[in-house]
Amino acid sequence: MTILRNRLARVALIVLAPLLIAGCGINTIPTKDERAKAAWAEVQNQYQRRADLIPNLVETVRGYAAQERQVLTEVTQARAAATQVKVDASTITDPAAFQRFAQAQDQLTGVLGRLMMIQERYPDLKSNQNFLALQSQLEGTENRIAIARRDYNAAVQDFNTEIRTFPGALWAGTVHRWAKPMQTFQASAAAQTAPSVNFDTPAAPSVNMQTTPAPAPAPTPAPAPANP
Repeated sequence: MTILRNRLARVALIVLAPLLIAGCGINTIPTKDERAKAAWAEVQNQYQRRADLIPNLVETVRGYAAQERQVLTEVTQARAAATQVKVDASTITDPAAFQRFAQAQDQLTGVLGRLMMIQERYPDLKSNQNFLALQSQLEGTENRIAIARRDYNAAVQDFNTEIRTFPGALWAGTVHRWAKPMQTFQASAAAQTAPSVNFDTPAAPSVNMQTTPAPAPAPTPAPAPANP
């Protein structure tokens, strides 16, 4: 009888142990870590979508406003700088790497705002169907970026709170020592100010291909008649 009881106790312990461990929160940190990483992947996805739209947008604007070379160059350079910043899952726990990524994307956001405002001085560009379609896609992408960043910040806040409060802090200091605080997106100073374009600068004048005819040469005076 005693042997049977011991066996039943062991079976009960085997069955209940995982439930007790799960109930005490040992899996909470990994679960919230995966949720934050998934949100981070969505942020990257939306930024990549924006980067893919920019070359077509720049070329469309160039076709109608080639004289806006400075803005077009700044957008191209900012896109290159943003896409050259290498990121992965470890970036969100590295303050310096995360800051580089966020600053590069904010810089691109600022120059894109200036590019979109150029349309106000070019009626033909403003009504171009290709430009309007790209503008709509870019606006949709910017909205998705804002939502993705908001969801990421919420997931990170949940994770950071978990590893800093009891009982999560207990597990973070023992079983899950790999868990580190994650970085969140902050609104940049430039984001608080609307982009501006100086419309006082006149657009490059069109070249007049018609040439002014040269004046006719003055007639040569007739020679005086010889004296008889």
